Amino acid sequence: MKPAIHTENSFLDSVIKEIFPQDTSFRDQATAHLEQLTMPHWALGDLMDLAVDLAGITRSLRPPVKRKTVVVMVGDHGVTAEGVSKYPSEVTAQMVYNFVAGGAGINALARQAGADVEVVDMGTAAELGDLVSKGVILSKKIGAGTNNIAKGPAMSRTHAVMAVEAGIEVARTLGDQVDVFATGDMGIGNTTPSTAIAAVLTGRSVAELTGRGTGLDDGQLKRKIEIIEQILDVNKPDTDDALDVLAKVGGFEIGGIAGLIIGAASMQKPVVIDGFISTAGALIAQGLEPFTRDYMICAHRSVEPGHQAMQHKLGKKPLLDLNLRLGEGTGAALALNLVEAARALLTEVATFADAGVTGTPV
Repeated sequence: MKPAIHTENSFLDSVIKEIFPQDTSFRDQATAHLEQLTMPHWALGDLMDLAVDLAGITRSLRPPVKRKTVVVMVGDHGVTAEGVSKYPSEVTAQMVYNFVAGGAGINALARQAGADVEVVDMGTAAELGDLVSKGVILSKKIGAGTNNIAKGPAMSRTHAVMAVEAGIEVARTLGDQVDVFATGDMGIGNTTPSTAIAAVLTGRSVAELTGRGTGLDDGQLKRKIEIIEQILDVNKPDTDDALDVLAKVGGFEIGGIAGLIIGAASMQKPVVIDGFISTAGALIAQGLEPFTRDYMICAHRSVEPGHQAMQHKLGKKPLLDLNLRLGEGTGAALALNLVEAARALLTEVATFADAGVTGTPV
């Protein structure tokens, strides 16, 4: 997919121009070093591949990874009116208060990984001004939830640009205090727009990609498939224009995730991608600038059936497969442990020469 042209000299365009591929010289140096470690050749497999990626991303053989932040993008969806979720949209805001109180799954797993959690209101239907005024969440609110995509576009193209740019601004705001970003989401109904994005950008059928989300039964799943097919028929998003896809069938938090990834890539910082909704954001980011994929680390494979197809489209292999389907950034938080492990492998394991161990020539 070719990068879309937005508005001449826009903030989004200027940031995209700052994104370059990983540095091959640091990748080569990291590979050469890892091949000499006191173990059989490439014996730690994907962890060693991750170490090479970290070197290439950060342009360092001692990649900084200690300061970690999970950014949970939050937004509501008008399509919940179609009965695509078992939970009412009010739960979105209720979960934000749970995040702030430290009682959600992401809070527990982020604490375990030594990561901060930053919650961003991208477009909740509720008013969260009390949390914003206290400084406990960030507000980049584009609107009070998207329009019902079963009836027409989720948002205007202008709002799609604003959502992506808001995500970039979050990355830039946090960037001086963060070595590794991780994506998270909260938004009742958001597997529906994510599936629609997946269908457009992978070319797979809606039936093949659609999952049970928050736990739909067979009848509800059938209805969800029908609604997503209707969404695509009504909106006809342009597969060659990632902004058009976001505007017509996406969500404010999905745009924010795409922007966070673009912002991280522009600062040459790794960004760990969580599950199904986060990967929809990653597909939008890749559509806007293909080199963003060089900065993505896919945390895990969700039980949502479309997730594998989305990761295949990104050309990325997930680190974990644990039958997760929560979202919030929980899978990304777990994978942050592996990011630190890969860094330790690159910096702490002795080579054959260092340890005086007889090695096998590569």
